[in-house]
Amino acid sequence: MDDKNARRESTGGGIMSYIIRLVLTAIVLAITSFFTPGFSIVGLWPMLLAAVIITAIDALIENFMGVDASPFGKGFKGFVIAAIIIYVTQYFVPNMSVSIWGAILAAIVIGIIDALMPGRVM
Repeated sequence: MDDKNARRESTGGGIMSYIIRLVLTAIVLAITSFFTPGFSIVGLWPMLLAAVIITAIDALIENFMGVDASPFGKGFKGFVIAAIIIYVTQYFVPNMSVSIWGAILAAIVIGIIDALMPGRVM
């Protein structure tokens, strides 16, 4: 095993970590949609599509910019990036509606759930 693969396994990289993030993101979106005013996703397929898009945008930001986009990953910067990701996702997902305040509140709820759940959500 070379150094790059050892580093990927030790940091939880690889396709399995993205699948876990995808499942956790879908669960967290369901919880967040229920509790957050100004944030709604109606239906299972839109929720799964939103989870795919959020996971993909998060992975792109993390890989290309080196910024952790979890709500509490890099303090205020991570929180703002998470809110922007949530807000932008509504333009790609049918039956998803997010106001600016809803995105901010959702980032807070996701951050709290992320802190309580094992694994990494966003």
